[in-house]
Amino acid sequence: MTTYDERASLVDLTTTAERVHRSVEEVIEGKPEVVRLALTVLLAEGHLLIEDVPGVGKTMLAKALARSIDCSVRRIQFTPDLLPSDITGVSIFDQQRRDFEFKPGAIFAQIVIGDEINRASPKTQSALLESMEERQVTMDGQTYELPSPFMVVATQNPMEMEGTYPLPEAQRDRFMARVSIGYPSPAAELQMLDVHGGASPLDTLRPVADAQDVVDLIDAVRTVHVADAVRRYAVDLVAATRGHAELRLGASPRATLHLLRAAKAAAALAGREYALPDDVQSLAVPVLAHRLLPSSQAQLNRRTAEQIVLEILHRTPVPTPSAAPSATPWPHGGDRQPGVRGL
Repeated sequence: MTTYDERASLVDLTTTAERVHRSVEEVIEGKPEVVRLALTVLLAEGHLLIEDVPGVGKTMLAKALARSIDCSVRRIQFTPDLLPSDITGVSIFDQQRRDFEFKPGAIFAQIVIGDEINRASPKTQSALLESMEERQVTMDGQTYELPSPFMVVATQNPMEMEGTYPLPEAQRDRFMARVSIGYPSPAAELQMLDVHGGASPLDTLRPVADAQDVVDLIDAVRTVHVADAVRRYAVDLVAATRGHAELRLGASPRATLHLLRAAKAAAALAGREYALPDDVQSLAVPVLAHRLLPSSQAQLNRRTAEQIVLEILHRTPVPTPSAAPSATPWPHGGDRQPGVRGL
């Protein structure tokens, strides 16, 4: 039974999230689904990888999301000469105290923008692994907690190969979702010329929420109910990637957890206190595809990871309320027959 306080929290969540959504859309025109996915990842306590060609607004999206929330923001420009200590921090010997003092690096912020993350060396990229998974930094045997909320928004160009280092599997697996912005429609591009032609809209963007608001929203997302049938559905989708003939590497158990958390956040943003199979379906591609490695034969056939995930969605049976042990496996979803979105 959902209490009044929980319903009120979800109402507050949708209201606050809508303010942030409108604020970001003042900068990113014509891409509401991309902005919504970024908000979903934020409220699901995940990290976002924005992957697309140059000039479509990858860094602009990251900056707009950061400026719409009044919290600490740090930007890291990833270059080949960037050192791990530039990210995590370094211990410096203090002559007066006769002791080492820790100087925090750029990772000690609530929203960290990693621009062109694949331009740094693998050694520097690995400096993010502990921070993104455990939300802490260990230096000289001492552990330092990162602030809350904490989100890494990284960008990369998938087309350019010279001077870049592909993200290792362990790094990609720590990103909850990957999104491609894509080219705007002619109408949106025309509007962009009017909005961006004189000055950048980022200059006038003001925060519409603060860090505590985001923490409260995350707490509200945690209360979203996920029925056993929906949980099994998420597990079945991920398990199907591990035995697929066209994949060399399937999704990890971390991917299952990320898919479930993202589904809860999507349900909360829709004003529901329960998750549906639709929520899992709509997020399967952005949450799973970037973790998969197609086989050589699949690459020869020009089969992408996204296409394989969509095929798995078609083949995996969708749970229905009548198929579950309980009478209503997801509350208030009684006669709903979920369908695969985006197909």
